Amino acid sequence: MSKTAASLAPAADPSRWKALVFIALAQLMVVLDATIVNIALPSAQTDLGISDGNRQWVITAYALAFGGLLLFGGRIADKWGRKNAFVVGLIGFALASALGGAANGEAMMLGARALQGAFGALLAPAALSLLAVMFTDAKERAKAFGIYGAIAGGGGAVGLILGGFLTEYLNWRWTFFVNIPFAIVAAVGAWMVIREPAGSRNRAPLDIPGVVLSTTGLVALVYGFTRAESAGWSDALTVTMFVASVLLLAAFVLVESKVKSPLLPLRVLLERNRGGVYLSLGLAVISMFGLFLFLTYYLQVVKGFSPVKTGFAFMPMIVGMIAGSTQIGARLMTRVPPRLLMGPGFLVAALGMLLLTQLEVGSSYPALILPAQLLLGLGMGTAFMPAMSLATHGVNPADAGVASAMVNTSQQVGGAIGTALLNTIAASATTAYLTDHAAEAAAGGPAGQLIQAQAMVEGYASAIWWAVGILVASAAIALALINTGRPGAGGPVASGSAEDAELKVPVIAH
Repeated sequence: MSKTAASLAPAADPSRWKALVFIALAQLMVVLDATIVNIALPSAQTDLGISDGNRQWVITAYALAFGGLLLFGGRIADKWGRKNAFVVGLIGFALASALGGAANGEAMMLGARALQGAFGALLAPAALSLLAVMFTDAKERAKAFGIYGAIAGGGGAVGLILGGFLTEYLNWRWTFFVNIPFAIVAAVGAWMVIREPAGSRNRAPLDIPGVVLSTTGLVALVYGFTRAESAGWSDALTVTMFVASVLLLAAFVLVESKVKSPLLPLRVLLERNRGGVYLSLGLAVISMFGLFLFLTYYLQVVKGFSPVKTGFAFMPMIVGMIAGSTQIGARLMTRVPPRLLMGPGFLVAALGMLLLTQLEVGSSYPALILPAQLLLGLGMGTAFMPAMSLATHGVNPADAGVASAMVNTSQQVGGAIGTALLNTIAASATTAYLTDHAAEAAAGGPAGQLIQAQAMVEGYASAIWWAVGILVASAAIALALINTGRPGAGGPVASGSAEDAELKVPVIAH
């Protein structure tokens, strides 16, 4: 950290560690919600009379609102103040969850999910940017982001366990109601202890054309990938969505380069370290979302695990992620450059994924799936931690919200792509296997069932090979693009730094 940055950096907030508890709780709630509803969906579909054709909208409505509104939510947090945005986001998320839990039909459920996504898009970037502006010391920042990274990476797997318990022993409605106590505790605690640093708001007028173009462009992109999963890549509406997203996002970039107060200043994207994080993390999430889907189906359909047992089967990954984030990432972040954590982290995760390409119908959980999950968790936890911290690398605090929104956007879009792309690859491989073994499959009985199971596993293994390649690409991007030194050791200056100095706003130093 330079002397100029050090002299301008605000004094550490005495309540920052208390604030971290409530920020982490809110982040856990948002990440849990991304997977917890998947477990409850079959029961909710039956109770509410949702058709097979419309059931995907319970997931899609949330994804579209969340992914489409993230940049807008990040800029609102910069403008209103992150504490205000954080508390409003929590209250709104709780009310939307109550609406979902009380849903008496399809329309009410889908509306509640869209509202959850909208308030989540306000809450998620506010949470990450609060950490960015409150933790200024390199070592403390490493610890804070280690905890945050562990939650961001492992919360989804925790959602599978909690979702299984709530659905199996209570009722699917509790997968929504469980958010309410989380949100109330986090909102009350945040209001009492968070003190946002003075002068870190962005008072510039809101870029309305940028809001419209980014929201519609991201919605079109997420919906295109979501539709591709069910209707196919050559479907007319799928293709139309992809073309529309390219045109809208290209127009967005053009507008942002021209307007005086852009929604997303291009300096946030073009700084190589932040750009490297957004790209490598988005690719890594493609692999992770696909894996959650395949392992859940493999354990429940092929191995016959119950929802609760399936949730617990993901525990090694959670343990690995927590260890990777807090024991490896946080301890080494102040000693080595971030690329030397992210690159090797993604490669270790790729090694775990590589083990899973050996999946067979009779594969042993302790001998294959457990060690693979441990490697995945360790690798992703180690990589996620510096990635979350670098999301706001060298950014001026007035842009912290929208910079934080970009890392959430890369994850959200990555998740949509991962689910659609890898599922399509798996389905194609399964179909090809069944075609090659058509006579045996038609025989019926135990032999036919075994062929069906083998076809499914063949599909999963084929898709996981792609996931391995994607993780290796993530590692290569992190090693090539991210060139900042370890926190406090100087290193290359962010490309946005000249503008930050000109604005006389303290940069968030690493």
